[in-house]
Amino acid sequence: MRFQTPLIPARLIRRYKRFLADIELEDGLQVTAHCPNPGSMLGLSQPGTKIWVEPNDDPRKKLKYGWQLVDHENGHFTGINTGTANKIVKEALIARQLKGLDTYNNCLPEVKYGENSRIDFLLTGSIDSAPETYLEVKSVTLMRQSGLAEFPDSVTDRGLKHLGDLLKIAKLGKRAVLLFLVQRSDCAAFDVASDIDPAYGKAYRGFKPQDIEVMVYSCNLSPDAIRIDKKLLI
Repeated sequence: MRFQTPLIPARLIRRYKRFLADIELEDGLQVTAHCPNPGSMLGLSQPGTKIWVEPNDDPRKKLKYGWQLVDHENGHFTGINTGTANKIVKEALIARQLKGLDTYNNCLPEVKYGENSRIDFLLTGSIDSAPETYLEVKSVTLMRQSGLAEFPDSVTDRGLKHLGDLLKIAKLGKRAVLLFLVQRSDCAAFDVASDIDPAYGKAYRGFKPQDIEVMVYSCNLSPDAIRIDKKLLI
């Protein structure tokens, strides 16, 4: 997924009210940017952090900058925009880059299922007659131990509901897949942060592998683009 507008560097002054961030551009101008992440952003929102933002000239948007990346200034980046996760995964599905999900001709987004939920992708029309697949995508940005990505970074009632809906789909004999997209380039393994959300951790560890398939992929990130990289250890 390439960014529509070239990103520009900035420094974070503060993040507040979840969706707002005061930033300082390279020329010293201080502005407010949109922060497209409803989570805690643990470890990613310290004042002074180098970030990359996307400018826009859309008259419908009040804020003219959107925060996209954290630059760890060691060659690694984190993508903080949870809304890009599905775009990245969709590109990978269309390009048949995800093993086990690479035989489907149709990738239908936001299909209603479960109890007032929408599955991120319903995959149909497999070339090898594989069953239709219900695919739920979760964006991961947390790293507390070096190399270990974790989800969630705050209590996620919505994530817990989605997990329950996936399990119900699986009990009906349908294929259910949970894909954690690690929008970081510095992780080699993944785990669920049960200490942050005990209810989610209990539910995640309670289902059987034959009920819900779990996939974890990292990303290759730069100020130009974010793309699927490789599978991580679970």
